[in-house]
Amino acid sequence: MKTRAVDARASKKSGNGVEEPSQAVDHIFDGVNREYQEMFSVFDSDSDGLIDKHEIFDLLEKSGILLNDARIQQTVEAIRKFSSPKINFSDFKATIGENSSLFKNIIQQRLIIPEFQTFCEEIREIFETVRSNRSGKVADYIPELGRIDPEKYALSVTTVSGQRYAIGDSQTPFCLQSTSKPITYCLALEEHGREKVHEHVGREPSGRGFNELSLNHKDLPHNPMINSGGIMSCSLIRSDLNLADRFDYILQAWSKLSGNARLNFNNPVYLSERETADRNFALGYFMREKKTFPAGSDLLQTLDFYFQCCSIEIDVEGLSVVAASLANGGVCPISGEKVFSSTTVQNCLSLMGSCGMYDFSGEFAFSIGLPAKSGVSGAVMVVIPNVMGFAIWSPRLDAQGNSVRGIEFCQHLVEQYNFHIYDSIVVDSSKKKDPRLKKNASKIEAVVQLCWAASQGDLFEVQNLISNGANPDGADYDGRTPLHLAASEGHEAVVLYLTSKCRNISPVDRWGGTPLSDAKKSGKLQVIRFLEEASLAHLAGNGASALQI
Repeated sequence: MKTRAVDARASKKSGNGVEEPSQAVDHIFDGVNREYQEMFSVFDSDSDGLIDKHEIFDLLEKSGILLNDARIQQTVEAIRKFSSPKINFSDFKATIGENSSLFKNIIQQRLIIPEFQTFCEEIREIFETVRSNRSGKVADYIPELGRIDPEKYALSVTTVSGQRYAIGDSQTPFCLQSTSKPITYCLALEEHGREKVHEHVGREPSGRGFNELSLNHKDLPHNPMINSGGIMSCSLIRSDLNLADRFDYILQAWSKLSGNARLNFNNPVYLSERETADRNFALGYFMREKKTFPAGSDLLQTLDFYFQCCSIEIDVEGLSVVAASLANGGVCPISGEKVFSSTTVQNCLSLMGSCGMYDFSGEFAFSIGLPAKSGVSGAVMVVIPNVMGFAIWSPRLDAQGNSVRGIEFCQHLVEQYNFHIYDSIVVDSSKKKDPRLKKNASKIEAVVQLCWAASQGDLFEVQNLISNGANPDGADYDGRTPLHLAASEGHEAVVLYLTSKCRNISPVDRWGGTPLSDAKKSGKLQVIRFLEEASLAHLAGNGASALQI
């Protein structure tokens, strides 16, 4: 980039007044510097060319981006290594590096919840209001669960932008119990596909208790969110592995979805549940009698696997990240790792919305209008698609087996915010608060953001913008697309992703340049090799007229 920028300064306009390609590159270089300068000036209040590095940390935390966020670890560590509390522009630019898009979004309040501190204060008020509700009782039918302190109470929220907030006993672990079921269902879908999975489990609400000894008219469990359906999902997951490896496979999925949260296995709960599992054994034998299980299933091993999944421990901070990963279409918002396909998540959220709250599911869908899943440990996982995930934990349960405080918190939440799935079509829903960014940003603005992220090699932001509707084939006023910019800068991962999303991998800018020609001018050998191979593949599949090389 430096060499091209020097060349651009030395170049002149052609006879017709049109800038040469090198001048266009110089404009990009200057534009990038200007963006960094604008971000730097936000911190440089006294205009002395130095900023306090602690102000950067303060901005992150006020925005809800925690300093242990995997996306910014390199930046945080680099800033901490500076011996002086002050850093200059050059150090600032070098330090924020590939996190520049995230910083820009924070500074310009483009995260999904722009006023995150205000939102957290309001959530805290709801949390404290609900605390006074001490009705219900713990699930003593599993002896070990009956020993949980009924006063325990915690809440955590994670947005699809990776903003996080937690309150109460937020780092106290609890067993997943039935909140494990959405993830086992997702894993079964990923392995076998929807049609195969639903040859063994239905997708209708049962209208009965979660452990009711009943099947649907096809002799299948009613849905994957009740005990019989959870057992069936477990039977479909990696049956080729031994029990230890199957459990490790489940645990790895939870780790990815939670952004490597603290996960444990509660052996006393596992043993207690297995010793008092007459109803679950009865369900298992009932389904085996009806030949519902996949061929070759080992019933006792399947039940053991199911009890193990229910006995995984997590805290609300980790569970809210899992909920946010579902809200984000299967991509963990604090790591950027894609764990499930968006189709898998769509199917899972559909069933969470209709079946996730036991035989209170219909009422919950009517009054709350959000996909959710509860467990008899007192956990409730709530998903607000494309926005955030909540986790609430309070062990006192109502008659249906749902957390009393968890249900009340959700009721207050949708009374205050327009999060109900159908609030958008209700005329007077404007009385509710909307803490979100406007989702329908102009197409031009989206292209500008996408071009910037591509030029910086910010793959996470590129993926996020495209998933939210930004056009990967969009171009700026010079006809330069995100693929042009990523190729010229040699950002291989971004180029690889964009070629899978763009309809035309050889768009032409106003100087006649293509991503491939830009990569050649910059000497980006890996990108050149990949684009040439991709061009040949497109030619073979679509005919020579589809490309302009």
